[in-house]
Formats: sequence, structure tokens, C-alpha cells
Amino acid sequence: MPVKPCPLKLGLLLAALLSAAPGYATDLLQLYRDALSYDAQYAAARATAAAGREKEPQALAGLLPSIAATGNTFWNDTDYRVRIDSSRESYSNKYNSNTYGVNLTQPLFRWQNFVQYDQSKLLVMQSEANFAQAGQDLILRVAQAYFDVLFAIENLRAVQANKTAIAQQLAQAKKNFEVGIATVTDTYESQSRFDLATAQEVAAESELAVKHYALSVVVGKETGELHRLKPQAVMQPPQPANMEQWVTAAEEDSFVVQAQKAAAEAAAKAVEVSRAGHYPTLDLVGNVNQNNGPGQFGVGSIDNRTNQIGLQLNIPIFQGGSVNSKTREALARLDAEKAALDNARRTSTLNARQSYLGVVNGLSGVRALEAALVSGRSSLESNRLGYEVGVRINIDVLNAENQVFVTRRDLAKARFDTLLSQLKLKAAVGALAEADLEQINSLFEAP
Repeated sequence: MPVKPCPLKLGLLLAALLSAAPGYATDLLQLYRDALSYDAQYAAARATAAAGREKEPQALAGLLPSIAATGNTFWNDTDYRVRIDSSRESYSNKYNSNTYGVNLTQPLFRWQNFVQYDQSKLLVMQSEANFAQAGQDLILRVAQAYFDVLFAIENLRAVQANKTAIAQQLAQAKKNFEVGIATVTDTYESQSRFDLATAQEVAAESELAVKHYALSVVVGKETGELHRLKPQAVMQPPQPANMEQWVTAAEEDSFVVQAQKAAAEAAAKAVEVSRAGHYPTLDLVGNVNQNNGPGQFGVGSIDNRTNQIGLQLNIPIFQGGSVNSKTREALARLDAEKAALDNARRTSTLNARQSYLGVVNGLSGVRALEAALVSGRSSLESNRLGYEVGVRINIDVLNAENQVFVTRRDLAKARFDTLLSQLKLKAAVGALAEADLEQINSLFEAP
């Protein structure tokens, strides 16, 4: 009875084969540049940074003069009643009156405005640091998604190679059973391993399809064929090769720390702004007003122009306790920002340590797994030969095949994890840039 193809499995297999289909090949650097213009998270960070830059001109406006023009026109209907001795006379006057003027206010002493201007510079610094961190995060997300796809491809290939090897062993076990030189147990063992490998293949195909889609979400397009890690690629150890130097740099230079440091300093300025509510203010004021209208009792006209310039002093005496309350609130927020700064420094130093060790230990792990893969393949060949001559049993061959599969998969993961740790280490000290991605990209080649 023919087996009907499963649409889902065929779809997943098609997605997996896209990585090996002929066509254009995309490298890591190109995908990053695509993500710069497509990724929604980075676009939001860019817009947020643009909004943050407006804090400084807004605060500067509080130090500059403000000029306003005013004007009005009224239709008037006035009745006059005049008593002269015993007689009364009434008059009615209907007319238009116009008033217009220009008012100028120049702050001379408003302490809160001066402090807010200093605070605005810190808020801009915070915004720029957050944007820089978003740029580093984008590099890491693109690299992570890229490496995830490549690992999924390597994992699928390893699974398929393992399945092929098990299929050959299964056929050999059946043949040996038919000629009477092996037991049916060998066939059952091989069949069980083959079924497991088939399940692993389906899972690997599904994982590859998911990772392809995750990468396309970041870069905004179907990625097709990707550049692969060169077989002879050599990954470099951290420079400087001193973990404490990286940790010290992360404690001060991390963009997360820089952003939080600016936030804490801005919170300190907010305390000054609140306390300035107790201080007097002094402004230079000037007015020019023009009034047009009829003369008294409608006789003639009046055209008045008034010019004024002077100083306006305001001394707060009692404001219901709001200034003290706002000051306490600002002090509490300052404590919160200081605590957040401590946490940012601790987190950054932890990330630096983890990433440094990830690179150093990763390089050691790659070398060990490369040696283990060579040994595992030699062991597999020896077990196959031993099985043929009767000194090894079937399970020995199956175990050796599985060991090669596991080692091959672990080696691929170790390589990509080490590369990602290199990027994370640079990010931990606020030094990750496109040039670092170019360096990593040079380790890859078109398939």
C-alpha cells in the first residue's frame, strides 16, 4: 500500500532544503544591514532617541525670552443718562473699540529653569546611550538568529548522516540474521535506533523551519542560502587576555551603565528643580499696548499707546505643601535610580565575566570536540570492522554511530556559541560595532 505524503512534513522539508537550494547566498553582514532598516525594535529605539533629543531645546526655551501678541475688538452699545439740575438727557453711542499689544518676558532668575537645562543634557545622554545599546542588541539578535539557522542546518545534516549510517547497519543486521550469523536482537536494536533517528529528523526539520522564520522576522526578507563557517576558520581569544580588565571596563563603559548613570544624575537634578519651588523668581517684562475707540459721549476719538518695561518679582510664601511633597518624591526617585545604577553595574560585570569565559572555554571546548570527532570516527570504523569479523556486537556499532552524531552536533553548537560570546563580550563593554561583525563575517564563506 503506497504511503501518502504528509503535507506538513513536506512543507518543513522544503523549508529545510531552502538552505541548500541554488540561488543567492547571504552573509551575516548583509543581513545586519537589512535589519537596520527593517527591524521594528530598532526602529522604535531610533524614534525614541529622536524624541529624547528634543529635551534640550525644550529646556533651553525656559531661559530665552517669550514674546506674545494680543489683540481684541469689541462692538459696544452704550447708553448715557446725564442729569443737569432738574433736567435729564440721554445719549446712545454705538462704536467699535480695538486693543492690541505685544508682551515680552525675559527670565532673569528662575533657578528651576537653569537646573532643568542641565537636566535636559543628561536626559539626552541617557537617550543616546539607550539608542547605542539598541544598536548593539540588534547586532546580537541578528547574529543569534543567523547562528541558530546555521546550527539547525548542521544539526539536520548530522541527524540525516546518523540516520543513513543506522539504515546501513539495519540492512547489515537483517542480512546477517538471514544467513544465520546474527540474532534477531541485532535487527530490533537497529530498527529501534532507525525509528528514533527518523523522529529526530522530523524534529530537526521543524526546528530549521522555525529558525529560518525567526531570522526573516528580524531582517525582513526570506534569507535563502546562507554563508557557512569556513572549515579552516580560526577563532581568536579575547584581547586583552585578562578577564578583570574586561570586567572593569564593563562596570563603567557599558551602554546600560552609561544610560543608568545619566538617569541617576538627572534624578539628582530633579531634586534641585523641586527645591527651587521655594525660591523667588525675577523676570524682565515689557509691554506695548494700543487702544482705539471713540471719545467721551461719542465725541471725537481716542488713540492711546502705552509702553511699559520693568521687573516682576514673585516670592512664593505658601503653596499648600506641594513643594515639600514633590521634593520628597524626587528624593525617593533618586534612591531608586541609584539602586538601578548599582544593579546595572553588577549585571554588566556579570555579563562581561560570562562572555569572557564563554570565549575562552568555548575555544577549549571546540578544540576538544574536534579531537573527539576525529577519535569518534576512528572508533566507528573500528567497531564496524570488528562487527564484520565478529569481535564487536551490533550495539557497539550503534553506540559509536550515535557518539559521532552527538559530537558533530555539539561541535557545531560550540563554534557558534563561541562566536556569539565574542560579540557579547564586546557588547558588555560598550564596544560592539559593525566592524566586529565584519571580522566575524570574514570567517564565513559562500557554500
